[in-house]
Amino acid sequence: MKKFILTSFALLGFATVSAQTSTDNVTLNVKLKPIQTLVVNPAQKSVDLLYTTATDYSGGVSSTQADHLTVYSTGGFEVKVKSGDANIVSGSKNIAANTITITASNGSNNSITGATYTPVSLSNNDQVIATSATGGVNKNINVTYAGAGADTYVNNYIAGQTPTTYTTTLTYTIFAK
Repeated sequence: MKKFILTSFALLGFATVSAQTSTDNVTLNVKLKPIQTLVVNPAQKSVDLLYTTATDYSGGVSSTQADHLTVYSTGGFEVKVKSGDANIVSGSKNIAANTITITASNGSNNSITGATYTPVSLSNNDQVIATSATGGVNKNINVTYAGAGADTYVNNYIAGQTPTTYTTTLTYTIFAK
């Protein structure tokens, strides 16, 4: 009987030790918030469209800024551009902003696979110049600025100014898509 009681205590002790072990669950959530950043190349913060010859006035001029914009986006995105005003002003004269064309294209490094680029006439409303269904890290975009030809600006020179400078501020914005 002693053996039976000792065996019973031994089994009861084992059961008690086993009962102290338990499990529980934790829910792990990985929450991804959208991140979009857009940086204008610091060396290209000022772009000049310079008309110096009759051919420039008749044919227009352009300036391509290589790797002008750098995009970081955690998913699809749109890049938009707008002018600060409907007119680009110099003193009492102005040039309609929509006489300037903005054209985006893949940059030389880290181009955006499958991106769509749309040339736009500059406006004081947001205009989509680049769209991508996928995100990317430090993707570059070239931007070409083109001024009108057909002698559009021939009467916009102001005597005594060399050169007459018309200025506006452009704002680039990236939006999650």
